[in-house]
Amino acid sequence: MPGAQAAPTDANRSAGVREWLADRARAIRCSVTRVPFAELDAWGFDPGTGNLVHDSGRFFAVAGVRVDDDGGRRAAQPILNQPEIGILGLLTRESGGVRRYLVQAKMEPGNINTLQLAPTVQATRSNYTRVHGGRKTRYLEHFRGAGRGRPVVDVLQSEQGSWFLRKRNRNIVVEAAGDIPEHPDFRWMTRAEINELLTLDNVVGMDIRTVLSCLPGDAAEIVPRDEFTAALRRSHDRAAAPSGRAELLSWFTEARSACDWRVEAVPLKDVPGWTTGPDEVAADGGGPFRIIGARVVAGSREVTAWSQPLLEPLGVGMSAFLARPIGGVLHLLARARPQAGLPDLVEIGPTVQLPADGEPGRTAPFAAEARTEDPARVRFDTVLSEEGGRFYHARSRYRVIDVGADFPLDVPPDFRWVTVRQLMDLVEHKHYLNIEARTLLACVHSLR
Repeated sequence: MPGAQAAPTDANRSAGVREWLADRARAIRCSVTRVPFAELDAWGFDPGTGNLVHDSGRFFAVAGVRVDDDGGRRAAQPILNQPEIGILGLLTRESGGVRRYLVQAKMEPGNINTLQLAPTVQATRSNYTRVHGGRKTRYLEHFRGAGRGRPVVDVLQSEQGSWFLRKRNRNIVVEAAGDIPEHPDFRWMTRAEINELLTLDNVVGMDIRTVLSCLPGDAAEIVPRDEFTAALRRSHDRAAAPSGRAELLSWFTEARSACDWRVEAVPLKDVPGWTTGPDEVAADGGGPFRIIGARVVAGSREVTAWSQPLLEPLGVGMSAFLARPIGGVLHLLARARPQAGLPDLVEIGPTVQLPADGEPGRTAPFAAEARTEDPARVRFDTVLSEEGGRFYHARSRYRVIDVGADFPLDVPPDFRWVTVRQLMDLVEHKHYLNIEARTLLACVHSLR
């Protein structure tokens, strides 16, 4: 697939990283076992609401959410309610003219392959304040308090609006100050090495993808070897956008203002069409996901054994940007998309964003183009895992599709052609790009 693979030199550099990941996977003692809810330690169903909650009142809860609109539509579903703001922190330093980032090989109970690449710090507030009574979060001092390093990026971003209720994380990159003690689960990597790993299924985790998306891409690294990559390079130029920032923000503000959704948290027991059984919360007759219980043993974590609920999608989702040149500048087709769990209801997402079961998205605009298997059109195509701390084996197929200069410029009003630079400018601020668009932006930055 053109553009789906990084340069050979990047592949050579990342060979040692892949061996390190394999070595850490062999060294980590871990197991994840599905169990009935009654066997979850310190978790139980609240007798008043039916919500699945932790005894401490912290971490997160499995609750319900209801959406109403002016047309009389009403929908409800279970949702993960985690109001705490976590930290997704990445340490960086430059040595010998080469910039590197401190990543970790992190075990999460929901990862399909147990261990994936994660940022330096990936911790909820409950975890880094040690509500669990376990070990402190390694390298946390570099991101909090008076001793932290110089911030390069620091922005609040949302997570999956279909599965989380108003969840946000602090995406932060800091310049490392002083000596950084080494640990076998952590490794300094260049961005080129990480980019090459993005082309492999289920290696680069969601939490490091969102942080990387907040870092600007480097147009100088893009070799204009064909019309697509030449247009991609020009797309990084702020002056190349045919419409200005004010027009883009006005389009987005109009989309937010037009959304008539009213979202309310409701007790889990009041969600119609869903049944809580002894070992799962599931939609009657099948649905896009279910809630299960899991017992976890993980020698590399702050707490070496625990149990928790997990949201299990019943299928693989798909998110894709369609791309075409406009005046020789690559544009991506974005969509202003409402989701019940987003803090501001509407954020900018990819052209196509299909749920795990695929059913509601079968007639989604541009879905046929996004599903193409024409190798001349597919510029990026990788199955990547979503957040493994709350989701069980959640995966999405992320794609960038070159639809060519003959593709229509006229699109429905909730869609808009944007440059890579425009997305880079927006991601500097909270609640503009959703998590799927941010992952794809990180993938676009990997194209060469």
